[in-house]
Amino acid sequence: MNLFVNDIPVQILYLDEEPPSGHVNFEIDASTEEITKAKLIHHVWIRQVSVQDMDLILDLINSKVPTNLFSLYVSAKDYEALKLFFKTKFKVVKAAGGLIRKKDKFLMIYRMKKWDLPKGKKESGETYEETALREVGEECSVQVKLGKKICTTWHTYTMNKKSMLKKTRWYKMDLVDDSKSKPAIEEDIEELRWMTQKEVYHALENSYKSIRFVFEEYYRKKEKI
Repeated sequence: MNLFVNDIPVQILYLDEEPPSGHVNFEIDASTEEITKAKLIHHVWIRQVSVQDMDLILDLINSKVPTNLFSLYVSAKDYEALKLFFKTKFKVVKAAGGLIRKKDKFLMIYRMKKWDLPKGKKESGETYEETALREVGEECSVQVKLGKKICTTWHTYTMNKKSMLKKTRWYKMDLVDDSKSKPAIEEDIEELRWMTQKEVYHALENSYKSIRFVFEEYYRKKEKI
């Protein structure tokens, strides 16, 4: 489960899974140690995490006070129980979006002072694929050919004092026609820009960790999708 809390990447792993080698500099065993904010420094792996532990972890990192935590790996005692916990603690919103290719360039949107990818909420009766195509059309006024799914991301946010969890499925797309492209101002999109890989790299410095993750997954799976 690729979760983002307060723009901090949180990877939920099965009990017997381990983070990639070299991605962690501090470990905590939740079955024998207390989990505190002071221990959440840089790249952390917490093992043997229960539902109660996860509730505490969310409170610690979902704070307006800056944190020194860069990424977190969580090995769940009971993976399915943890997924159920998220679905009961948060209102789940389903969405879909696209990574659009035009030869060696990618289409990014500038919204709310951040570089982003086009996406939006799933409407009743739609498939995720239909949502992704509709949102790309509405936000960018481009025609695309839908490709395979890249990944799914989950991120938390608060709306009207309610805890929300957005599940977004991301798809590879190839441009068909951008002759009428324009940013959807009513969706707070200020600019559309085709970027090279190098330009994307710099744009991601002013983006969201979830968007960086989508690009990383695209390049990791590029030959398969």
